[in-house]
Amino acid sequence: MHPLRKGSVILTQLESNSSLANIFGGPGFESLSHGRQGPLLVANRGEIAIRIIRAAHELGMKAISIYSHEDRLSMHRYKADESYQIGEQGEYSPVGAYLAIDEIVKIAKQRGVSAIHPGYGFLSENAEFAAKVEAAGIAFVGPTAATITACGDKTKARDLAIKAGVPVVPGTDGPIATFEEAEDFIEKYGFPVIIKAAMGGGGRGMRVVRDAASLPHLFERAQSEALAAFGDGTVFIERFVDKPRHIEVQLLADGEGNVIHLYERDCSVQRRHQKVVEMGPALNLPEEVRQAMLEDAVKLAKASNYRNAGTAEFLVDQQNRHYFIEINPRIQVEHTVTEEITGVDLVSSQIRIALGETLKELKLSQESIILRGVAIQCRVTTEDPLRNFQPDTGRIEVYRSPAGQGVRLDGGPGYGGAVITPFYDSLLVKCTCTGRDFDAARRKVLRALTEFRVRGLKTNIPFIIKLLTHPTFVFGGRIWTTFIDDTPELIAGAYSQSRGQKLLRYLGELVVNGSRVKGQVGYPTLQTQVQIPTLPGIPKERSATPCQTGWRNVLLEKGPKGFCQAVRAHKGALIMDTTWRDAHQSLLATRVRTIDMARIATTTSHALQGAFALECWGGATFDVAMRFLWEDPWDRLTTLRKLVPNIPFSMLLRGANAVGYTSYPDNLIYAFCKKAVEHGVDIFRVFDSLNYEENLRLGIDAVVKAGGVAEGAISYTGDVSDPNRKKYDLAYYLDLTDKLVADGIHILGIKDMAGLLKPRAATMLVGGIRKRHPDLVIHVHTHDTAGTGVASMLACYEAGADIVDVAVDSMSGLTSQPSLGALVAALEGTDRDTGLHFDKVQAINSYWEQVRLLYSCFDPGLKSGDSGVYLHEMPGGQYTNLLFQSQQLGLGDAWIEVKKAYATANRLCGDIVKVTPSSKVVGDLAQFMVSQKLTEQEVIDRAEELSFPTSVLEYYQGYLGEPPYGFPEPLRTRILEAKGLQKVEGRPGANMPPLDLEGLKGDLVEEYGEKSVRDVDVISAALYPKVYEEFRHAQDIWGDLSVLPTQYFLTPLKVGEEFSFELDQGKKLFIKLMAIGPLNEATGKRDVFFLLNGEARVVAIQEEVTEKSGGGGSKPSRAQADSRDKSQVGAPMSGVVVEVRVEPGSEVKVGDPIVVMSAMKMETIVNATVAGTVGDVLVKPGESLNAGDLIAKIDKK
Repeated sequence: MHPLRKGSVILTQLESNSSLANIFGGPGFESLSHGRQGPLLVANRGEIAIRIIRAAHELGMKAISIYSHEDRLSMHRYKADESYQIGEQGEYSPVGAYLAIDEIVKIAKQRGVSAIHPGYGFLSENAEFAAKVEAAGIAFVGPTAATITACGDKTKARDLAIKAGVPVVPGTDGPIATFEEAEDFIEKYGFPVIIKAAMGGGGRGMRVVRDAASLPHLFERAQSEALAAFGDGTVFIERFVDKPRHIEVQLLADGEGNVIHLYERDCSVQRRHQKVVEMGPALNLPEEVRQAMLEDAVKLAKASNYRNAGTAEFLVDQQNRHYFIEINPRIQVEHTVTEEITGVDLVSSQIRIALGETLKELKLSQESIILRGVAIQCRVTTEDPLRNFQPDTGRIEVYRSPAGQGVRLDGGPGYGGAVITPFYDSLLVKCTCTGRDFDAARRKVLRALTEFRVRGLKTNIPFIIKLLTHPTFVFGGRIWTTFIDDTPELIAGAYSQSRGQKLLRYLGELVVNGSRVKGQVGYPTLQTQVQIPTLPGIPKERSATPCQTGWRNVLLEKGPKGFCQAVRAHKGALIMDTTWRDAHQSLLATRVRTIDMARIATTTSHALQGAFALECWGGATFDVAMRFLWEDPWDRLTTLRKLVPNIPFSMLLRGANAVGYTSYPDNLIYAFCKKAVEHGVDIFRVFDSLNYEENLRLGIDAVVKAGGVAEGAISYTGDVSDPNRKKYDLAYYLDLTDKLVADGIHILGIKDMAGLLKPRAATMLVGGIRKRHPDLVIHVHTHDTAGTGVASMLACYEAGADIVDVAVDSMSGLTSQPSLGALVAALEGTDRDTGLHFDKVQAINSYWEQVRLLYSCFDPGLKSGDSGVYLHEMPGGQYTNLLFQSQQLGLGDAWIEVKKAYATANRLCGDIVKVTPSSKVVGDLAQFMVSQKLTEQEVIDRAEELSFPTSVLEYYQGYLGEPPYGFPEPLRTRILEAKGLQKVEGRPGANMPPLDLEGLKGDLVEEYGEKSVRDVDVISAALYPKVYEEFRHAQDIWGDLSVLPTQYFLTPLKVGEEFSFELDQGKKLFIKLMAIGPLNEATGKRDVFFLLNGEARVVAIQEEVTEKSGGGGSKPSRAQADSRDKSQVGAPMSGVVVEVRVEPGSEVKVGDPIVVMSAMKMETIVNATVAGTVGDVLVKPGESLNAGDLIAKIDKK
């Protein structure tokens, strides 16, 4: 580029296409312009500038463009043969540059142009510009200045129509300056009225007023908008015609008074008076009305001595009466519709007429204009329909456009890498499609729109598709100007998937910032795809399809009671495999993803055909799926159910807590169970963390009413074989069993969550229950923490149990369930043979051996069992999770102390049953004690001043129910009174009002769109509001991550690495990482370059400076609280600040909340340790803290 400076004008000539540009006007491409020679200057930007440049080139003319500094990278600049910047940077506003009349004319004169085409908008209707162009001896491509004045001023055009006998809508006699003048008109004609800018169009400066109260405000808005858009704030008022059609007639006139029409266009589909979809010719328009409008349009053009192209615009009311509203003395955005149905190049004709040619010389006459089919134009914009069409700005990451017969695209900034700025309108491209009839054209537009791929910015394409498929539009019905506003369902759910690009954004995050998954340490040991085994004796093709026979057939045929009778009558031992839920919760922090279960699902349906059930849902898997894996738990259930139709599915239901950690309104529990059954759950293991019968009874009743199998569970703790243990003896469990049977359970579950059930105790407990309830199905669950699991389960069978829980070998042992393979082998050939084939079990095990390596980054590294569980009584699932949490909270080195503290915390809670969520209470308290270096006695002595975790406080309040042997007193009362907390009596959820599920659904629909909110989404949001919100946010950014192979979900790609996967049935993506760009110091982002199916893609990723999971980075240092100074409030543990409850100057007393912190699901309220006035507050919501970091200072009283 060669910059030339002349005054305030920067001239920049492009040479990149000079060799090709030389053909214009050369041999074989001679100019068709008569008389004047010289290039054409385009006084516009974007799409219309490119359209005019193309027309000039086709006429053999060179084209010159102008641009603002903000448009220096725009396509119209380098489509032209020469381009020149208007003014120095900052001299003009982005819009002002295109309104700089004198500068534009100066460039035109310097470059010796023969004509200037103003396009539409900007100066296209400015009479002063037209006059100065003509005065400079340059042809103005448009009407004369006098005509622009006569037609461009809406009030003068109205007078012209009245004189010509053309019907008009009642309106003011001329422009008005104050709303008092408007009131005079309204007094005569009434509401509604419409205020219009006298000098403009495109919906700007236009307001509909329906009542007197809004008149002053809307009048003022219309004036200011007209002044900003057109440099003239003059407005006038008309009677508003309700639900009219907007029909415009295309006119073409030469300089000798000859005028023709090129038929009409229907521009009724508008939003805020901005046209969205245009078509021609108009449908369902009576022929006499059409002809009257065409004749009136020509009549007006002749009356105004019109020259060049223009449109006469009419409203057609519901009685098919037409009213003239304005003449637009310029080319229209939708001129492409007319070009397609008539074959006339309007822009080329404009230029030739401006240079002196007549319609006759152009071989255009009224008789020669013949309609050819139907054309529909859609304006594709970078607007977000779900955000009230808010314009979106930024870089286009991907741009792929449609093509094919009958598809025409007129674009401006549409290309990959283009930057859409906020300075101009949001039009990206016009898509005009032509068909033999209306439906053919409509279908072609829909096909074209689906071929677009625009990524990086929101577009209105989904909205247009909804519009074109709406019944009113489909059947050629009557569309009116407020159709979009009157049809809100067009907006709901109008969103684009952008699935591939969203996944690239996640992969880019992984490359730049490391793993996104909380709790991940390092990367998987296995970096290849897990191989699916072949089952002995079953062809691979057969095992790839679901097995159709199994225990679920019995359940579906006979119902829950008949099913249980069949189980009792069964002679062999039955097993439930927990691999898909409790096993990976116990060993791999609940992080196993749906994709890895689904890949082995059909094979499992054959290998474990005789299994009683598969435990695959509920418990912690529900929230962890959303919270850490960004998967929908309901989708997991649906997916697995389709692949395993023959084996019953079991889930863990926390009684009145459903799958949450707190109490909920009763109607939510019933709704949850109903939906769970509908989506594939058969058996519900209903338990309560305190064995509180009221909570158990609610869950059992909800399951029975939903049609599920109710397995009421007694949570086992203590040791029934130890006569010295005074709590939780055999009598206690027998009594609880009697109550559950009375409550209507189908199956009794014995939930030994810590693995405390020794073989002798198992014989006593199961034998005692069997003796009392000979027909009751008994199902035993344990953990193998101490290593006695298989022995205990064999003892359970001998004592009369029907079913026990096991896990495949590689997912068993330690804190998980006993080994499936060991149990099958031990019983093989006996009266209690499981009926499962050992070799098939081993084949399944070979798959999970690989999966363990794939999830090695979540493996806590336990090397052996821990018989110390008989002392600390920590549940198996919690054991590994608590170890992991302790490591995350900086307590990993103190794990032995945590286990000791767990036993102490249990005593402080009153020696309770420990299972989620009560186990969480004990675990939170244990970690709190270790982090604060507190002894049991110190907790008792300092109970009033300590900032206990929220879960502990809620337990003491009674939100989990009542423990079997009561709360520890006076400790409980002292803590609650110091914190000003109330005790909860009875079942916590009993007094909760019903949750308004329909109201919640309405809120979610408003937020996410109707199509993306199901009834199960409402339940998820009700159970976990914050988690669900974050899950939806992650989906919005990254899309459906469940389709990514796990090794690429957890491990960053290396440059040059490529992989492929199925996005959907028959849709395979190939992704390759090409490069990682340097850090942009100004934005803090890196560009990451990929190939997606061979197409270059780029995503910009914000580089994080905080600690990253999976390696890298460090947190900024913070001031530390002095533990000896009670005026300094410190973080009791590592975590994130959720809420700050005070500000500098707040008055606090001992125990008042200062901040709320959260760490690994544990929420803690940090309280004031002294009374006084808050001084400095050093933290904000969202900030991460380490234990001991200074939170605030309090000036003591």
